[in-house]
Amino acid sequence: MSGNEFRFFLSCDINLPVTFRVERLEGTLPSTKSPNSGMDSTTEERKAELYVECALYIDGAPFGLPTKTRLESAGPLYCWNELITLSTKYRDLTAHSQLALTVWDVSCGKDDGLIGGATILLFNGKMQLKTGKQKLRLWLGKQADGSFPTTTPGKVPRDERGELERLEKLANKYERGQIQPVDWLDRLTFKAMERIKERESLKNGSSHLYLVVDFCSFEHRVVFQESGANFLLPSPIASSNELVIVWDPEVGKINPSEHKQLKLARSLTRGIIDRELKPSSNERKSIQRILKYPPTRALSGDERQLLWKFRFSLMSEKRALTKFLRCVEWSDVQVRAYAVSVLERADDEELQCYLLQLVQALRFERTDKSRLSQFLVQCSLRNIELASFLRWFVAVELHDPAYAKRFYSTYEFLEENMMKLTAGVNGEEDGYKMWQSLVRQTELTAQLCSIMRDVRNVRGNTQKKIEKLRHLLSGLLSELTYFDEPIRSPLAPSVLITGIVPSESSIFKSALHPLRLTFRTANGGQCKLIFKKGDDIRQDQLVVQMVSLMDRLLKLENLDLHLTPYKVLATGQDEGMLEFIPSRSLAQILSEHRSIISYLQKFHPDEHGSFGITATCLETFIKSCAGYSVITYILGIGDRHLDNLLLREDGRLFHVDFGFILGRDPKPFPPPMKLCKEMVEAMGGAESQYYTRFKSYCCEAYNILRKSSNLILNLFHLMAGSNIPDIASDPEKGILKLQEKFRLDLDDEACIHFFQDLINESVSALFPQMVETIHRWAQYWR
Repeated sequence: MSGNEFRFFLSCDINLPVTFRVERLEGTLPSTKSPNSGMDSTTEERKAELYVECALYIDGAPFGLPTKTRLESAGPLYCWNELITLSTKYRDLTAHSQLALTVWDVSCGKDDGLIGGATILLFNGKMQLKTGKQKLRLWLGKQADGSFPTTTPGKVPRDERGELERLEKLANKYERGQIQPVDWLDRLTFKAMERIKERESLKNGSSHLYLVVDFCSFEHRVVFQESGANFLLPSPIASSNELVIVWDPEVGKINPSEHKQLKLARSLTRGIIDRELKPSSNERKSIQRILKYPPTRALSGDERQLLWKFRFSLMSEKRALTKFLRCVEWSDVQVRAYAVSVLERADDEELQCYLLQLVQALRFERTDKSRLSQFLVQCSLRNIELASFLRWFVAVELHDPAYAKRFYSTYEFLEENMMKLTAGVNGEEDGYKMWQSLVRQTELTAQLCSIMRDVRNVRGNTQKKIEKLRHLLSGLLSELTYFDEPIRSPLAPSVLITGIVPSESSIFKSALHPLRLTFRTANGGQCKLIFKKGDDIRQDQLVVQMVSLMDRLLKLENLDLHLTPYKVLATGQDEGMLEFIPSRSLAQILSEHRSIISYLQKFHPDEHGSFGITATCLETFIKSCAGYSVITYILGIGDRHLDNLLLREDGRLFHVDFGFILGRDPKPFPPPMKLCKEMVEAMGGAESQYYTRFKSYCCEAYNILRKSSNLILNLFHLMAGSNIPDIASDPEKGILKLQEKFRLDLDDEACIHFFQDLINESVSALFPQMVETIHRWAQYWR
């Protein structure tokens, strides 16, 4: 939804009962004496037993019977936290509907049982239904008055409102999701609010009592409208120049006349006429201006019409493709069918490369069983790897309530069609066995989650947790050491795994204690993977997919930067598997070998080579440093430290753990490029020929990837609807940040100067070394 749109429900359309929650009483009750104490000087303090009476008033008259909460006597904090559902429905409310709330004490006589009352209007001044927490000041000794206007308003008068009321209003907006959460800042803010509350309480003493109620929230705002009406009651015409707001129910809807004209102008028969059209000089200038727009910029109606009109003359212009696709009427069934037919030309390898985004594209289809859904299922029936990944990608999205039905339909369609497959003549499995082999993947991940819970509950250091893991695999869960039937590896479905090797399985030394598991394979070999629980792996999955794509794009231009796009698969919202690549973190290497060069000399010594290592190893290291420096810059990867920079024995450096992307970083003042001092030293320092070669590789890679900026941006755009944290928080802002990194306003030569300046700026940024030391301290004491 764009920032200019206002989506809402009409109150007359909501056929649900009025619901709210009576939460608690804040403040100190007036002193209560027992009625039997008489004139005795040692009067006994009475323990109050309170309940809240809730009554609905419409236009000043009672509507329906009052409802009472249960008795609460656990003072001094009286907390009911009780859900109240009235018999009246939202559609029956009027603009002057009020809720009258009175607090009674049954521990004393009938005459003295009234504590106080307050009244609140259900619609605000903008005729929108109030939602979220409401703090009502009670009128002590008065029963809530339901007349209009009321004599017991719960709203604190404007002239009496202070800092506390302002903060509580903001806290209410925060709870409704209208203020973006920032964990560290939120904790400080709420602590400060508590101190302000205590200070205000001491200042005001016990002069006021407040009742906190929580009104029901809806997906969109609820605007008042009477049943049967097509518009709100018009405001009386004032003599002053007063702005009158009128709700237009047709705002945002398509004009049927314009839509019909557009369809006629773009009909298939028009192609015969349009094919020979050529743009005039002014039209050509306008088209060139449009083609230079960044990929995320929306086109106006006239601009779309201009590109459509001259679409045939633009067929030789590569840059025009993505702009032309923005002119297409995607609601047209024929158009969507044609788009799927184009996808049918792709081979399985290319399809698998973009499968993650194609699954997300199901959100934009008009029906649950769309042509795209059928196409993905049919492709999966021919390729078990595609089937496995499609099943996982869809299963993870079942947690999204808005599209769960859509994704479940695809999941069910895949299951039904796979079960119908018969065994092949070359010994292929029948459909039932194939599906069961995929289902057992889910059973395996469920067992691994159970193991992680048991291991985390073990007190002590990492070694004790490792012993517990191996004990579980050898004892209670020994069925995991030898499976009854082979299971397809979720990361590489073509590989059949037959069991876990307990003695070669371990746990990483980190907060979430990921499992490092060694599996036997059906062909007598082994494969190692990491299982994590507690992190959203979907973000890592997306980043590694981008690394893999960029690796392909660079290799197409004959530039192999020795990247390591390891396999990643999210198996849930907060769990997943990662391929284990034998390597060591730079933190470990520097701790044990003092330098990267000393470590590489151990595996690739060469007396005659530069720095005492082979030329091949040094070149591999320089290229991989260049590749990841460019990629982490473009994707805005944050939270880089020596523990998530890994080095393989052949010299290939690579990054892991992508919890912060698109410019987010928990560290203050992050450098623009993630290049540490130790990496530069391993190239011979900032004045060496090898460092110059590193910068040359960086600039070459950057310019190659800039050519494919449209592809990368569009893939991220398709992920905008997903619940990946750093994209879902603000998709438009995130994609704009990504677009800025490509510097599409510069030509290739200017970009070389720009990127070299970036590298020099990052190398001279010494402040991150201080943060690195702090991180090492934290890691040491884990």
